[in-house]
Amino acid sequence: MNRVRIDITDGVADVRLDRAGKRNALDPAMFAALVHAGERLKTEPGLRAVVLSGEGPDFCAGLDFAAFRAMRSGGRISADVDLPPADGPAKATGQRAAHVWTEVPVPVIAAITGHALGGGLQIALGADIRIVTADAKLSVLEIKWGLIPDMTGTQVLPELVGRDVAKELTFSGRVVTGAEAVSLGLATRVSPDPHASALELARSIASRSPDAVRAAKRLLDLPRDHATGFAAEQAEITALIGSPNQVEAVTAEFGKRPPRFTDPA
Repeated sequence: MNRVRIDITDGVADVRLDRAGKRNALDPAMFAALVHAGERLKTEPGLRAVVLSGEGPDFCAGLDFAAFRAMRSGGRISADVDLPPADGPAKATGQRAAHVWTEVPVPVIAAITGHALGGGLQIALGADIRIVTADAKLSVLEIKWGLIPDMTGTQVLPELVGRDVAKELTFSGRVVTGAEAVSLGLATRVSPDPHASALELARSIASRSPDAVRAAKRLLDLPRDHATGFAAEQAEITALIGSPNQVEAVTAEFGKRPPRFTDPA
């Protein structure tokens, strides 16, 4: 089954993560589908705007549980994804699934309902604008599993919310509502129907000069040193996956018991 569905009408691409039965969780097929969808839209003729959402009640609940089980032995499900070589700063599969939306030359609007957790939140951070329900649940959840955000989140979060808030969210893994996310700068605005609001905004953008819109996105996204930051993310996550404390975090979570971590020497 294709994990991502794309419908294009009058220059607006309606892109939906299509794994509702698993809360649109990220598995190898979803990672591949996100990258392929973004790559397709980078060169789609006549494209004016993109709406990115999840089928069903959730945007994306993060990594599939199978990924955490694989990590006990040092495995990464994203490593099993067969993709053509990357030509941008994002090299790892997860990074590409999030960063590709910043490379789409037209505005990308994420419509967030339900859960946007961990990797799911990082996918949303690849969008230019995030519209959320007031009761949506967003979290930099990786710390729960003894990990760090490794899908560009460590580089993007401080730009949106400031370094101190980025650290608080990353160190704690606490869940924030959509309303709080807006107050923090993690989301753009609240709507009772984010998908409808995103489509309305996308159609409004589509009515503007496409040259001016694309130029504005290029200027507002003038490059930062992503290559260094992304490479550092991968070095850190490689060291963490399968390490004793990371395995303990997963084991304790599945065992529904408090973790027993060992402090660094």
